[in-house]
Amino acid sequence: MLASIAANLRDLPRALTLPALLSGLLVIVVGSASSLVIVFQAASAAQLDADHTSSWVVALMLGCAFSCIVMSLWFRQPVIAAWSTPGVVLLVDSFKVALATPGYNYGDYVGAFAVASLAIILLGASGLFGWVMARVPTSVVMGMLAGVLIRFGFGLFNAIPEDAALVLAMIAVFYLLRRLEFRAPTVGALVVGIIVAALGNTIHLESLNIALATPVYTPPSLTLQTLLGVALPLAALALTAQNAPGQAVLKNAGYNLPINGALVVTGLASLLGAPFGGHGITLAAITATLVTGPESHPDKDLRYGAGVATGLWYLLLGIFGATLVSVFTALPHPLIAAIAGLGLLGALSSSLAASMSDPQSRDGGLIALLCTAANFTLLGIGAPFWGLVFGVAVEWVLRWRKKN
Repeated sequence: MLASIAANLRDLPRALTLPALLSGLLVIVVGSASSLVIVFQAASAAQLDADHTSSWVVALMLGCAFSCIVMSLWFRQPVIAAWSTPGVVLLVDSFKVALATPGYNYGDYVGAFAVASLAIILLGASGLFGWVMARVPTSVVMGMLAGVLIRFGFGLFNAIPEDAALVLAMIAVFYLLRRLEFRAPTVGALVVGIIVAALGNTIHLESLNIALATPVYTPPSLTLQTLLGVALPLAALALTAQNAPGQAVLKNAGYNLPINGALVVTGLASLLGAPFGGHGITLAAITATLVTGPESHPDKDLRYGAGVATGLWYLLLGIFGATLVSVFTALPHPLIAAIAGLGLLGALSSSLAASMSDPQSRDGGLIALLCTAANFTLLGIGAPFWGLVFGVAVEWVLRWRKKN
């Protein structure tokens, strides 16, 4: 490992070109516009103060920076890391349920983040990733994910009565840019939303605070409820909704990623960030396509420079995490709801398609979707866990019936 990193560091000046730097910056812009707002929604649902929210952001940014730089230099490939968007979507509802339950403790969630990270590390170190993936019904996990994501789709349209001009303008620009095949329509929708909000005097700049981020340590604890209702779904989503597609994107670009080593790196980054609020670092899927093509570097062997560049941008953004928090806090709720919904439409569409794609396992996917979308709590454990349980149970019953 160290020898590979040292050799690739010597070639880095040739790989770290202006196009590579710009490709890395585009990854950050698209990722932040699409999913960072959901982190702030989750922090709000958990009733975290500005310091803990800033700590969450810096844990994610620095974890992604570490993972991008280490993996790109180790494997000589443009390997991009991202925080688990499906994971943070899961947390929004989980925190809302937990706050309504006596005995809510944020430290229990931090403990769940750590357990999920350890599970990823063990799967990578043991080489069992492929074995586990072969035994987890993809339709069920994707159904659970669709059930979580669909509420953000509802939130997009529920925001229309609050500020119809702003939300409708963002939707129109988003689809216009998609029609024009713009690479990052979410960014364009965000820019238009900010312009409309500024014209309507709904941006509260008095809350803007330019400051460096300071990590806040939260002692981890754990309960059975967060172990089953948070740690297990987080690990399942990281494996199936992020790491597997991320590996596929690189394979499609002609790279053979050593997935076990990648899981160890991202799992370690997640584990280190967990006590400071980081909910999990994974392989990037959608944004990975921004650095794997010739736009980042004409030489395929030197495109790893774009991965390193992405890590450097993450590092810079993480340092100013407190400022980032105050910027998003200044934006109006309809804008946040709209950009979160628009940013997750692609993930919602693909998860729905994946949950229903195989006629033989469609029932399990549908049950997982409906159960998760119902957003109930049973025995103190949230709906995503039960979506997995009931979906797998349906799959088992149907397959057992056919075999016998």
